Amino acid sequence: MNSGWKKPAPEGWVEQLWTAMSEDVGAGDPTSALFSDEATVSWYIESQAEGIICGLGIAHYLLQPEPDEPEHCHCDLSAQDGDFVTPGTTVLSGVSNPGRLLTKERTALNFIMHLSGIATLTHQFVRKVEEFDTKIVDTRKTTPGLRALQKYAVRCGGGTNHRMGLYDGIMLKDNHIKAQGSITQAVQRAKQVAGHMTLIEVECESIEMVREAYKAGANIIMLDNMDPFQMSDVVREFKGKVILEASGGISLETVRGVAQTGVDAISVGALTHSAKSLAFHLEVE
Repeated sequence: MNSGWKKPAPEGWVEQLWTAMSEDVGAGDPTSALFSDEATVSWYIESQAEGIICGLGIAHYLLQPEPDEPEHCHCDLSAQDGDFVTPGTTVLSGVSNPGRLLTKERTALNFIMHLSGIATLTHQFVRKVEEFDTKIVDTRKTTPGLRALQKYAVRCGGGTNHRMGLYDGIMLKDNHIKAQGSITQAVQRAKQVAGHMTLIEVECESIEMVREAYKAGANIIMLDNMDPFQMSDVVREFKGKVILEASGGISLETVRGVAQTGVDAISVGALTHSAKSLAFHLEVE
C-alpha cells in the first residue's frame, strides 16, 4: 500500500509533525468552531510549480480522517515522494470535516512545500552531473530539528546523504588540524579513537595537504574551495586511491565543471540551507 514515503522513511518524523502541530494549534483552533462535527467537504492538494514532490507521507498521515469523523471521509494519495510534478498535478485528495481539515492544512502544506523545495533543488544539481560518475551529497547545514527530514528530501531528489551527524564519521576540518598541530597528527589521533567501521575525512586546501592526508591514511579527502584546475591535478594523482569530495560554494552554474574533474562526490550545503519552497495549495471543492 502506498504511504507516500520513498522508503526508508526518516527517523523521528511523527514527533516532528506533532511538534509542528502543537506550535500552530496551541490551546485550540477557534476558527474550527464555525463547523459542525457532521459537516464534510471534498478537497485536494495540487502543485503550483514544476519540481519533485516530498512530504506526502507526512501530509497523508496528518490528513487521514479522525475516528469520530463521518464514515465516508477518506484521504487518498495520487503521487509518491520523489515523483515529478507540474502545475495542476493533484497529489492528495479526500473528504473531511472542514474544521479538522483546515486546522491541519497549513502544517501539511508547510512540510510539503519545504521538503519539495529541497528535493527539487537536489534534482537540479543531479541533472547537471548525470553524465558523470559523481554523486551530489548534502551537508550538516540543516535546520535544527529537521535534519532527518531534510536529508530524506535530498534522497527523494536523487542525491546522497553525507554523514547524518557528528556521530557517524570523523571529519578533520581546518580547526581540528590546527588544534592537533598537523594533518598527520590529527589523522593518527583519529585512528586511535575511531572504531574500525568509522571513516576519516580530511579537509584540504592544496595538493600538498592532500598528499599529507593520503600518506597519513585518510579514507576521504575533501577538496575545499579548490578551483577545477587544482582538482584536476589532485584527481590525476589520487583517483582510485582515496575518495575525493569537492566542496565550497558550488552552485548550479559551476557544478558541472567540478564534476568534469573526476571527483567522486560534490557536497552542496545549499541543498538544505538555501532551497526555495515549492508552491502547493489545498482547495476545497
